[in-house]
Amino acid sequence: MVNKPDNMSLEDRLKAQARELGFVSVGIAPAEDDRLRARRLHQWLDDGFHGDMGWMEDRADVRQGPQSMWPEARSVIALGMSYAPEVDPLALEGDAERARISVYAQGRDYHDTVKKALKALARWMCAEIPETQLKVFVDTAPVMEKPLGEAAGLGWQGKHTNMVSREHGNWLFLGAIYTTLELTPDAPHSDRCGSCRACLDACPTDAFPQANRLDARRCISYLTIEHKGPIPEEFRENIGNRIYGCDDCLAVCPWNKFAQTAARHRAFAPRDELIAPRLDELLELDDAAFRAKFSGSPIKRIGRNRFLRNCLIAAGNSGNSALLPQVEVLSNDADDVVAEAARWAREQLSAIP
Repeated sequence: MVNKPDNMSLEDRLKAQARELGFVSVGIAPAEDDRLRARRLHQWLDDGFHGDMGWMEDRADVRQGPQSMWPEARSVIALGMSYAPEVDPLALEGDAERARISVYAQGRDYHDTVKKALKALARWMCAEIPETQLKVFVDTAPVMEKPLGEAAGLGWQGKHTNMVSREHGNWLFLGAIYTTLELTPDAPHSDRCGSCRACLDACPTDAFPQANRLDARRCISYLTIEHKGPIPEEFRENIGNRIYGCDDCLAVCPWNKFAQTAARHRAFAPRDELIAPRLDELLELDDAAFRAKFSGSPIKRIGRNRFLRNCLIAAGNSGNSALLPQVEVLSNDADDVVAEAARWAREQLSAIP
């Protein structure tokens, strides 16, 4: 435990406690709705850029700011945990035998780890100030964590719309605590992207119609995780061997050079079997084996069928005809989406001279 002098402010004591709990970044912002960002959210939804994510539209009015959700909120505590990778996320590009899993999904499910730490910090706050009321959030509630993180000084939203930190690059899981306490806010962070457009140029599927605007319908992370049906054929070749998420726009950000693996929370250390998994082994997974393999992982959330759909797209792109027998078996899978992806993969592999 870190000793906290009696003359430390509540804000400083809170930040010290947050760091003890594994957060590497913490800041405070007023719990005010942001009209500009609310307009941008509604424009994004009107353009249909959210694709199948109906939950974004269903609670859009609540999502536009803290007080739209909870009028009694007066302050927001924005927090970040590091998941900085040890190896280049792009290292497996084009590998015919291995699949690529997004860095964030190679360790334990961040929802569980971040929420546990948020609840511990909330208990500390209630012990310090018994009359306080608060709510904790991590990703699953209608909360715009990235704009709140920017307002609290954690970093800024880059041109790829993700949070960028001067100390931790792109590699932060975000959480938030809304509270009725009137806390002294930190200065919001300024945009430090300048003229750089590395993230925009790196996108394999041209998912950014312009800087700071993402068309999720073209995003590989959306297509391999959120999208439930067949992946549109126009994107399949460019998906390559990515089977869960995509790190390309994150990995090329110059600010990552300051990120330190030593700052990474221990829960997010990658599991050996998820760093460079073999496609032939993944194609063998039935439902029970899938659930066992990905227990405690965010990958488990998409289920065996969606996961195998992704693996079959990767197989079709691999140029590895040794995968044909497994692909052939899956072309008769009980799930129509899996079977269709297998037939497409078979066609691609059968065309190899």
